[in-house]
Amino acid sequence: QVQLVESGGGSVQAGGSLRLSCAASGFRSRNSRMGWFRQAPGKEREGVAARDNDGSTSYADSVKGRFTISIDNVKSTLYLQMNSLKPEDTAMYYCAAGCLWASCGVGYPSRYNYWGQGTQVTVSS
Repeated sequence: QVQLVESGGGSVQAGGSLRLSCAASGFRSRNSRMGWFRQAPGKEREGVAARDNDGSTSYADSVKGRFTISIDNVKSTLYLQMNSLKPEDTAMYYCAAGCLWASCGVGYPSRYNYWGQGTQVTVSS
């Protein structure tokens, strides 16, 4: 059974940093496409960062240069390092896995089959 469990969210001031973690089980995270998505109240879910099974990464334009996606294959844990946080980064952040399409970048949240429960990130100005 696939499980994704996020942690690391919280409340920070603008300019601060947070590192989100996503503990994965039930599948081989090393060769899996995984990503981070977020959803703010009243808005659609949007892609933040994605990692393909060849290790390549992609980011939403709004977070490029500030966020970094990485994986620890020994711990089967996906991370999202978030620096220089802005109030507009406030959202529920979700970890996702299990995309079997040819393209699984940040623009395709509906292509991911497995989702965590989310972790809240709140950035105050």
